Amino acid sequence: MKVERTKNAARNMRAGFLLKIYQVLVPFVMRTVLLYTLGVEYLGLGSLFASIIRVLNLAELGVGSAMVYSMYRPIAEDNEEEICALMRLYRTYYRVIGLAVLAIGLLCLPFLPRLIKDDVPADVSIYVLYLLNLGATVLSYWLFAYRNCLLDAHQRVDVSSRIRFAVSVGQTVMQVVSLVIFRNYYVYLILNIIAQVLINILTAYRTMKMYPVYAPRGQLSPDAVSAINRRVRDLFTSKLGGVILNSADTIVVSAFLGLTTLAVYQNYYSIVTAVIGFVAIIFGACTAGIGNSLIVETREKNFGDLKKFALIIAWIAGFCTCALVCLFQPFMEIWTRGTKLMLEFPAVLSFGLYFFIYEINMLLNLFKDAAGIWHEDRFRPLVTALTNLALNLILVNVIGIYGVLYSTVAATLFVGMPWLLHNLFTNLFDRKELPGFIRTLLFYAGVTALACAASVGLSALVPGSAIVRFFAGAAIVVVVPNAIFLLVYRGRAEFGEVLALADRLAGGRLGPVRKMLGGRK
Repeated sequence: MKVERTKNAARNMRAGFLLKIYQVLVPFVMRTVLLYTLGVEYLGLGSLFASIIRVLNLAELGVGSAMVYSMYRPIAEDNEEEICALMRLYRTYYRVIGLAVLAIGLLCLPFLPRLIKDDVPADVSIYVLYLLNLGATVLSYWLFAYRNCLLDAHQRVDVSSRIRFAVSVGQTVMQVVSLVIFRNYYVYLILNIIAQVLINILTAYRTMKMYPVYAPRGQLSPDAVSAINRRVRDLFTSKLGGVILNSADTIVVSAFLGLTTLAVYQNYYSIVTAVIGFVAIIFGACTAGIGNSLIVETREKNFGDLKKFALIIAWIAGFCTCALVCLFQPFMEIWTRGTKLMLEFPAVLSFGLYFFIYEINMLLNLFKDAAGIWHEDRFRPLVTALTNLALNLILVNVIGIYGVLYSTVAATLFVGMPWLLHNLFTNLFDRKELPGFIRTLLFYAGVTALACAASVGLSALVPGSAIVRFFAGAAIVVVVPNAIFLLVYRGRAEFGEVLALADRLAGGRLGPVRKMLGGRK
């Protein structure tokens, strides 16, 4: 089967961006409603349970990534029999995983009070709330989740995005109504479970309509199953490391600083993760296409794609970093009606640094995952995460919330990224290209720092209320960073290739723009 990589990526990005706009606005609206109907402690509870559930999802072991990767070649070869056998294996794995998550989750019940320092709302039971969150997670594995691999491997995540969007609209309306009328957190969580069930059922139905020839049947050879199991084992440490890295901060803040501090931290972090989610649409839309390219194209062509994507992500991440640093404080002042629930500006700078490093790291992970370099990379995420956790536990007692922020930045920048670069250029690209690529990344980081400094400096000159400073800062962010990036980057060889890619994604409608901006060939 010929995979139309550019067309599918464009379609996935369009659907993904529409869904993500909704997914960014809705959590913001829900956090606002929760804040003003139930109180700040409920925001902290929601963040804590989400982190605990992420830890429990370790039972997934990276099965989804391994199965999708295993489908790239049989899809390219139209091997229906192998695809069906893979689906059958995937279904079996997910049934077992659901049971494992349920069992481990129940065993964790006695330890819940130790994860909350104080200020638990008096009208709720943390045990009931936890069981509701656990139930939603278990159902997500048991109800046809294995069929999603077909959409992922065929680059048709736009289908699941539309279904999730439609269900989420109804879920949001009902949750807002329930909070305003009943002010009951239990009803709010039960609606989450109902929505998850609907999403799984509707996605499975749509997948069966699109790919009626595929059903969970047949048997893989023992060698094929062993190969998949090896990938799963290799992915486990990566999964473990990612969960610790993403969840440890929340749990440490709750255990050492309390739910109120956690809620304030999560107000900032939720904005960062929302922006990360937008950029992740690009990664998600391109993963299967890059996986296909790594199979059928040359090493030189794929390294050229890495450099091209590096410029794209550096520009996007740089712009978003400037926006976060300039707009965070006036936005928070408007949203929370004052400065009481705000962090200081050094914390904002830390969030901006974390975001930029995270996005560059995700670019490298994109190529690692598409190439299936999991065995060689299996210990890196775990060591990075344990470094972050150790620094968290040490620094949170010394400098509070700043210790949590600096720990994540330091662990990723000095442990995770150098190791990941080594693995990529040892197993996928030419080692001789590594020093030059590192210089390129440092160059992009320096340009981003310059753009941030210029944007923050101009924004600081704006007087007036938070609303005035926010909109003036937004205007500055739209113009200044992009002008600097265009001026600096248009002389690079990759710039012309990026314009050509954007033109293809736009269906050839950017010809005049390409001609005007040019770019070195």
